[in-house]
Amino acid sequence: MDPAHFNGYLQGWPFVFFFVYHYFFFFNVSVRRRLYGDYFARKHDPKWDVNPPRWSRLLFCVGVTVAHWLATSEAPELHLIPCGWSNLGIWILIVTTLLVQYNSTSYLAKYSEKVVVPTAVVQFGPYRWVRHPIYASTILLFGTYFVAMRAPLSLLFLVGVCLMYYEQKAKMEEALMIDTFGERYLEYTSKVLTSSFLGFINIGQIELLVANESQLALA
Repeated sequence: MDPAHFNGYLQGWPFVFFFVYHYFFFFNVSVRRRLYGDYFARKHDPKWDVNPPRWSRLLFCVGVTVAHWLATSEAPELHLIPCGWSNLGIWILIVTTLLVQYNSTSYLAKYSEKVVVPTAVVQFGPYRWVRHPIYASTILLFGTYFVAMRAPLSLLFLVGVCLMYYEQKAKMEEALMIDTFGERYLEYTSKVLTSSFLGFINIGQIELLVANESQLALA
C-alpha cells in the first residue's frame, strides 16, 4: 500500500480504510449471493452492459490510483494525524457511506432482473433524494479517505477524475433509460433534481438512473 511505502509502516486510517474499501465494494456481489446462492453474474441483455471506451476506464483507474498516492505524499506522517474524538466526523462519514451503498444496492436489486436489467424507475430509499446514490457513495468513500488523510489538494484532483468519468458514463446510459421508461423516468428526474451529493456542481445535467450502477463501483 502506498502509505506503507512512504512511511515505512502502516497504521491508523490507511489500515482502517483497507477493510472499509473491501467491505464497500463487496456489497453488490453479496446481493447476488443472497438472491442466487453464489457470486456469479447472470446472463442478461448485453445492451445494459454500458461502459465508456476502454481508454476512459483505464484513465479512471489510473487517476484514482494516482490520487491515492498523491494523498499519501501530501498528508502528514501517519503518527502525526490526530486521533480520538477529533475523528468523530470521519467515522460518521464512513458509516453514512456504507449505509447509502447498502440501501441503494438493495433497493436496486428489488426492481431489476438478475441485478442488472431495470424493471422500474426506483424511487425509494436513497433514490428519493439522490438519483445516483451508488455513484455518490463511491465518490464519498474516496473523499472520506482523503479527508481522513488531511490531503485537500489530492481530494480536488480525485473529485475531478470521478466527475469526468461518471459524466461520460451517465450520458451513455441516459439514452437507454429514456428509451426504456420514457415519461416515467423524465418525471422522476423532474422530482429529484440532485444527481449526486455533488449535485450543486452542474456537470451537464446528468439525469440517469441505471440498474447496473451497482456494478459501476467495480468498473
